[in-house]
Amino acid sequence: MNNIANDIIEVKDLKVYFDMSRGFLEEILAKEKRQVKAVDGIDLNIKKGEIVSLVGESGSGKTTIGKAILHLVEKTGGNIFFKGEEIDPKNNKEMRLFRQKAQMIFQDPYQSLNPRDIIIDIISEPLEVNKLVKTEAEKRERVVRALEWAGLKPAEDYLYRYPHELSGGQRQRVAIAGALVLEPEFIVADEPVSMLDVSIRADILRLMLNQCRQKGTSYLFITHDLSLAWLISDRIATVYLGKIVEIGDARLMVGKSVHPYTKALVSVMPVPKVRKDRKMTILEGETPNPINIPSGCRFHPRCPNVMGKCRESEPELIEIEPGHFAACHLCSPHNINKKGPRS
Repeated sequence: MNNIANDIIEVKDLKVYFDMSRGFLEEILAKEKRQVKAVDGIDLNIKKGEIVSLVGESGSGKTTIGKAILHLVEKTGGNIFFKGEEIDPKNNKEMRLFRQKAQMIFQDPYQSLNPRDIIIDIISEPLEVNKLVKTEAEKRERVVRALEWAGLKPAEDYLYRYPHELSGGQRQRVAIAGALVLEPEFIVADEPVSMLDVSIRADILRLMLNQCRQKGTSYLFITHDLSLAWLISDRIATVYLGKIVEIGDARLMVGKSVHPYTKALVSVMPVPKVRKDRKMTILEGETPNPINIPSGCRFHPRCPNVMGKCRESEPELIEIEPGHFAACHLCSPHNINKKGPRS
């Protein structure tokens, strides 16, 4: 994935490992640390005004990738660039400016909002922390604008309410308003609609798309729902055990996926007007423990097309066709016909 001039985010070989806690005696006798390799070498770029989705099972490392990009968790290795410049997390001035331009929408609106604060205080907090408003009138104006952009109209009806007085959909809109109030250029949206009713999801997704189209905001959209990613994304990356195993144009990923893991996810997507007897690939077994990652291709214990080579060497993420990358020994140039890979 080559560097492009208008990349707003570029990630190179990102790694996030967590040390496992052990008993006192085990800690003394152990020869090496036990680590959870939550993110194990990610390369990713996101352009201005682009929506890129990370899709995968729970525990695949999607959320950790998003948090690491925003420096909400400490990375073990790799480089993260914002608009071509690497941000030093130890430089308070750089981080303060970065926080104004990069925000996160968390999955659970019930946990991400302080129940003791009224809405105007929740949304205005980043403005006050970054000293971006000088008067109460200016603060109120910015909060009202953010709430109305998030679909809570008239905003005055919500300013002095507490989170427990709002519905789930309204709470998520408040969380979105809290991210939008700084007018960021990049947002990590971590399962922003997974806890909402289907009728409300469409409004929240439409809001994100409008923000992307009208203001050029870039999104990293994290979801376990491939059909949802297909609806709103420009590109989709499938993540398995801390690795991106396939990435490409959203339509391409659904119509011409080549990695067995992506194919399995595509096969169980709900598709209207499709025969009920269409073939679905149900993966067997559980996702391996990230403490003991399998040798070779980390997907091989569950892969229906496993070969001897898969158990011995880990495949590299290679370009199958322009803009379409996959990490699978079956996807090597020798195994793909000239017409291109087909699912």
